[in-house]
Amino acid sequence: MASTNLSKTPSSAGNRRKFNFSFWIKGTSYISKYIFFSNSGSTESTLFFDANSRFEYYEYNGSSKTTKVTTKRNFKDAGAWYHIVVSVDTTQSTDSNRVKIYVNGTQETDLENTTYGAQNFDSLFNNTTTQYIGSNASGGYFDGAMTHIHFNDGYNYDPSSFGETDSTSGIWKPKTTPSVTYGTNGYFLKFENSGAMGTDSSGNSNTYTVSGTLTQIVDTPNNNFAVLNPLPSQEFLSSAFYEYGGTNCRSSTANFIAGVSQFYLDKGKWYFEMQTATADAHIGIAGENKIQNGGSTGGVNNRLFYYEDSTGYAYSYNGPNGMIYFSTPSDGTQTASYGNTFSSSDTLGCFVDLDNNKLYFSKNGTIQNSGTGYSIQDDILYAFGTSVYQSNSSLNYGNGSFKGVKLTGTTYSDANGFGIFKYSPNQGGASNFDSSAKNFYALCTKNIKEFG
Repeated sequence: MASTNLSKTPSSAGNRRKFNFSFWIKGTSYISKYIFFSNSGSTESTLFFDANSRFEYYEYNGSSKTTKVTTKRNFKDAGAWYHIVVSVDTTQSTDSNRVKIYVNGTQETDLENTTYGAQNFDSLFNNTTTQYIGSNASGGYFDGAMTHIHFNDGYNYDPSSFGETDSTSGIWKPKTTPSVTYGTNGYFLKFENSGAMGTDSSGNSNTYTVSGTLTQIVDTPNNNFAVLNPLPSQEFLSSAFYEYGGTNCRSSTANFIAGVSQFYLDKGKWYFEMQTATADAHIGIAGENKIQNGGSTGGVNNRLFYYEDSTGYAYSYNGPNGMIYFSTPSDGTQTASYGNTFSSSDTLGCFVDLDNNKLYFSKNGTIQNSGTGYSIQDDILYAFGTSVYQSNSSLNYGNGSFKGVKLTGTTYSDANGFGIFKYSPNQGGASNFDSSAKNFYALCTKNIKEFG
């Protein structure tokens, strides 16, 4: 959501003692980010992630948190969808029944903080103060994806009312038409109308106002698409930033910053795209061993990933010279002539054939190196990503946008109908492609289940 939120001021107060939130989120970072917020002067009610990425519900009276329920677990998986349900009923005589938090269908009972608040306490949620989704009143924006946001005024429901286990995949997924009551101020935000993203589908017409640019994506809990996973890079270099729902990698210092997908695969045929604000960028793949960011020096360090002691494999296509950079345990890092140079005005495609151990790159839809694939090491789990020098690089794993801007005009999906790309991943019929190459697929869980 970047610098985007939704807001609404109810015309009248609802039930401020009994209400229910249910929502699905997938974030770049869960550090000090607000999900729901309402305030009046110095008092506020909040659902947010604290500085340790722990989820917390609190009520603040201007001087202290009168209610503070915090999970002990933290949320750091940038590639996962989380379903969170918060049920509040301050009329309960047993304090632990006044606030219940559920994650992916299971109640959180191992809690860091357990201040449940006074009996019959009136929350600012569901009052006539402005309610925010995705930030507080002035910042703390949640940078990620949200879907199926429910608010039930005067009702409590457990997670099974909103989610269920998929009989095929075994994953926890949303119920598209849950049988729940919303009450006067309740709402259901599906984000299914790209022209009116704040539309309420509960039947109450409690539509929210969108501030900023809210981009509709195809990534859902039912079909999870790849994003950049910040954990490997942040282990080595704190100047790495991951934005726009984990699809943009940005370096704020004179260093190369790398970003890799949360998915590692050793078979199948996969496609993703890159746009960059500078020519000094790479697109490619890297093995799972010791992923680390490169430094500010020139030469061989300007590659997709720097491998400590050269103990892993990495292959990338470089903008300023159009070369392949590759790293192997035995030979260190080398370069090889490959294709044309590229710049910030170009869109790069990466075709990864892990069944035949070949790698292809395209520039604005044209396959480079006369369609001859570059041989890569087999029997390696590879991640898919980018690196960029003192700028930013945006990937499209099939979500259909670059830096939060939705693709327009002619777009393409893979042979299974998944993903939205600027150029076609279905290059199997191209005359200048190796005969072994067939259709390539978006990096999403449904395709991975079939081919990965």
